Amino acid sequence: MSMYVVGHKIPDSDSICGAIALAYLKNQIGEPAIAARLGELSPETAFILEKFGFEAPEYKTSYAGEEVYIVDHSEITQAPDDIAQATIVGIVDHHKLGDLTTSTPLECWIRPVGCSNTVIKMMYDFYQVKIPANIAGIMMCAILSDTVIFKSPTCTTADIRCVEALAEIAGVEDFKEVGMDMFKVKSAVEGTPARDLVMRDFKDFNMNGNLVGIGQLEVIDLAVFDDIKADLEADIAKLKVEGNRHSVLLLLTDIMKEGSEMLVVSDSADLTERAYGKPTVDGRVWLDGVLSRKKQVVPALQDAFQKV
Repeated sequence: MSMYVVGHKIPDSDSICGAIALAYLKNQIGEPAIAARLGELSPETAFILEKFGFEAPEYKTSYAGEEVYIVDHSEITQAPDDIAQATIVGIVDHHKLGDLTTSTPLECWIRPVGCSNTVIKMMYDFYQVKIPANIAGIMMCAILSDTVIFKSPTCTTADIRCVEALAEIAGVEDFKEVGMDMFKVKSAVEGTPARDLVMRDFKDFNMNGNLVGIGQLEVIDLAVFDDIKADLEADIAKLKVEGNRHSVLLLLTDIMKEGSEMLVVSDSADLTERAYGKPTVDGRVWLDGVLSRKKQVVPALQDAFQKV
């Protein structure tokens, strides 16, 4: 029986490219695997897959009775809804350890790096499996995306070295140019419905029993949101009610200015002041130097909820 390799709900480039890269590796070492996804491709991910000649992985939402290798998360809220009825055989991730549990031993590759694909590159090295040029290309792009072309505080020396090695395998001469092309695709928001934008890179977190949704949109210039910011604010308010969430936050990240404007709807009026030392004014707060949801946004929020 083949295992399914799948990332989180509302998959980003790391989840999709990681599932493809890890499934290939597993097949090469005699462990049958199928890449899968829990949602639609983002425009950036579609751009990456088209650039290197890949189709989207199989769309599959039910995994009861299946063997599953989890990519890019270890949170129940981000996993398949029926993950409790599946057998988790492995996890590869670069986030904090979440609340997924298993009844049997499993393989875990979890490292404090900027991207799951960096960890997967380490796995290829460990098993001494040659990486095909097209897979190297999508892995490189996933790392560039997650590390914001090395600008993110999550970026490590390992991420940079992996990108350099993968670019050479893929035959990419200027990987930073490819990275900018990816972020130009991300910045093209005109004509896209507000809900599609809010959910483009959105994750739910259980914070001390409170459901908190955090979305992020990374662009080259925040001016692209000038005409639609009110629509985004109205939509995250709806999303909060629809999901019975305590809070919904949307990060509008300017990768050139290296900071984020956070749009906030919350049951706690002082949430951002407790978490970041900056009050929310009219539902908005600017967080200078904040690029990473994983390292700069989530931990401070979790601390704030623990102190309630």
